Amino acid sequence: MSQFFFNQRTRLVDDVIEGTIVASPWNNLARLESDPAIRVVVRRDLNKSNVAVISGGGSGHEPAHVGFIGKGMLTAAVCGDIFASPSVDAVLTAIQAVTGEAGCLLIVKNYTGDRLNFGLAAEKARRLGYNVEMLIVGDDISLPDNKHPRGIAGTILVHKVAGYFAERGYNLATVLREARYAADKTRTLGLALSSCHLPQEAETAPRHYPDRAELGMGIHGEPGASVIATQNSAQIVRLMVEKLTAALPQTGRLAVMLNNLGGVSVAEMAILTRELADTPLHQRIDWLIGPASLVTALDMKGFSITAIVLEESIEKALLSAVETASWQAPVQPRAIEVMPSSLRSTRVAFQPSDNPRRGGLCRADNQYPV
Repeated sequence: MSQFFFNQRTRLVDDVIEGTIVASPWNNLARLESDPAIRVVVRRDLNKSNVAVISGGGSGHEPAHVGFIGKGMLTAAVCGDIFASPSVDAVLTAIQAVTGEAGCLLIVKNYTGDRLNFGLAAEKARRLGYNVEMLIVGDDISLPDNKHPRGIAGTILVHKVAGYFAERGYNLATVLREARYAADKTRTLGLALSSCHLPQEAETAPRHYPDRAELGMGIHGEPGASVIATQNSAQIVRLMVEKLTAALPQTGRLAVMLNNLGGVSVAEMAILTRELADTPLHQRIDWLIGPASLVTALDMKGFSITAIVLEESIEKALLSAVETASWQAPVQPRAIEVMPSSLRSTRVAFQPSDNPRRGGLCRADNQYPV
């Protein structure tokens, strides 16, 4: 039996896109008319005099990427099938549809299929006369010896910075420079208790290690860097923060994003946020983004922590208002306040009866004071 709500597998991604458009709070999204195999979502309020910012990749990471289309972020998103890169033709169609004389920046997560297909589309577009640049994001630090780190949740922060400068009319060289600067200062580490269910794969259970967690599991369920012998929230967050801290400069203020990979409850994400506030990294955090589902892996039981080193331009970009469905406005971490009160508990001290039956009832009643 499938663990995934859907109608027809062949229309699954189309239904995801259309449901997102139906619920768009800004009424600013449209699906580009094209071949049915090409799934491109664009801004309805498109301004071709500005640099176009395009991203995309395999579906299954919702709200990425359609949830970040809108004023101040993405111009368009190209959607592949579940965990599968969109075709070269789909990417090229998006470029042609939204790119004017100002040019286009493609922001791509560092996976082979995405690099290849977006790269080939960019080459074709250039031959057609379009001014196109491509930025590959690799923010994952889970495999320190990997020369091609994966692009994961931190990509959203790069979208935000690129979109900020594009919306304000900066040229392509500036948008690319600022986006690359942000990407270079972004680090992410994820962890999961289990991988995800896939549509129509009822016989395949998510990968799961009892009483353990997988550090660095990829957003498509790729094996992580290690399996750790704990599921304790404090121990897990402390370990992740230690590894993030080692990958960051020793000084500098930070914005930190807490991302739900799709299958973690609201209660658990609140607990993880509380644990983050108990770590040494908390003293460096000026802005907190989330906890929220930003870049998911269907229903993966996991989360990621992203840190970006703040510079003036990055901070301005992150704090700027946008018109997208899924961006989470940063907040300054709050102190945990306790409001004084003169009220006292109404619990009454009691002495149980010597009668065993009555004494037992008395004890039971006082477990649940009014």
